[in-house]
Amino acid sequence: MADSTSFCFSFLGLCFSFLLIIQTLHAHIGVYDDYLRERELLAKQNLDKAYHPNPEEVLNHYNHHAARAMARFNSTRRSMKGKNKSDGPCEAPNPIDNCWRCDKDWKESRTKLADCALGFGRGTTGGKDGENYVVTDSSDDILDPKPGTLRYAVIQSRPLWITFKHSMVITPDQELLIMTNDKTIDGRGVRVHVAYGAGITIQFAKNIIIHNIRVHDTFPCDGGSIKDGESHVGIRTRSDGDGISVFGSTNIWLDHLSMFRCGDGLIDVIQASTAITISNCHFTDHNDVMLFGAHDNYDLDEKMQITVALNHFGKGLVQRMPRCRFGFIHVVNNDYTNWLMYAIGGSSHPTIISQGNRYSASSERVNKEVTKRDYAPQSEWKNWDWRSEGDLFTNGAFFVESGSASASKKFGSDKMIPYKPGEKAPLLTKNSGALNCVSGKPC
Repeated sequence: MADSTSFCFSFLGLCFSFLLIIQTLHAHIGVYDDYLRERELLAKQNLDKAYHPNPEEVLNHYNHHAARAMARFNSTRRSMKGKNKSDGPCEAPNPIDNCWRCDKDWKESRTKLADCALGFGRGTTGGKDGENYVVTDSSDDILDPKPGTLRYAVIQSRPLWITFKHSMVITPDQELLIMTNDKTIDGRGVRVHVAYGAGITIQFAKNIIIHNIRVHDTFPCDGGSIKDGESHVGIRTRSDGDGISVFGSTNIWLDHLSMFRCGDGLIDVIQASTAITISNCHFTDHNDVMLFGAHDNYDLDEKMQITVALNHFGKGLVQRMPRCRFGFIHVVNNDYTNWLMYAIGGSSHPTIISQGNRYSASSERVNKEVTKRDYAPQSEWKNWDWRSEGDLFTNGAFFVESGSASASKKFGSDKMIPYKPGEKAPLLTKNSGALNCVSGKPC
């Protein structure tokens, strides 16, 4: 009898665990109806289309643009000799910012930004081909969003370039769900906060840009009925409180965001998401910063390809910058000025190429190692491709490499255009986070 009871409890526990996994795989979807099944099917088709069979070519493309941007910057600095800095040419050594920030007419030509993504998210154009939509109302009605609100904009099926009439704090009552394609959220020229409520979830969507906003102080919300399309209301379970969660989505570009103190991760990218660039962001005051891949047994994430570029990982951070499962992750020209546990971690054999970063360990008595591998003995992880090229290590920081010394080149030509060395990371990231752009002046 005791054995039978023990078996029943074990079986029930197994079933409960399975249900939890299913719920997690469905990303807080309470009722999986025909509309959501269709969205999921389209998302998996987008995964195959967005996956790059030669990721080394993407590294080359980024490094080529970085070299060109620095060449222009050095030329500009020479031309400014003897001039007042404020009267001189615009400075933009950053290869992404160099594409748009020196245009004083940026407000009239906002969609120029859509030509500027680099890395695996290159080609992401957001709402470039759509009309301009102006957010005038910071309120949030999850079942009947009002025209003029951000939630109303992101449920529209047509492409939209979303801007804001004035500075505002948007407090989502439940997850701000982006489940439609071809959207840009552009916060330039004002100060936009998504804070003190739920965060942003991009799910089963394609071609999304989120630019120049502040996301912070988010927390888990109970879920329930939420309108997530023009004619669809979904049932959601409790959310985690992530600042931004990317689930089953492709061609995503997150740029110039300021993020801190969110309920779970600052940015999570999971469940067959790929073709993603996270750039020019400023991260502070958080424990679990970024998670790429939610489960060690979800092998569709083998096609996950993410560029983490030109970000500043600042004060008060603990770990996961990022933590990776599966996939190919290019970590390039970031400035890591603090961590308490580790900077870059992972499991399930991700490929991680670290190029031109500055890793400065905390002055406190904490772990100086940049890297951390989980759930595998050294005999296994020694074959994972984790490589450091051109990185700068200060204050005792060190990176434990593994795998092939030619990992960054094994998918194509071995002629890499030089990325910018780690010494340049502070310069390249000095304007990270949300910018204070003024109309009529370079941003």
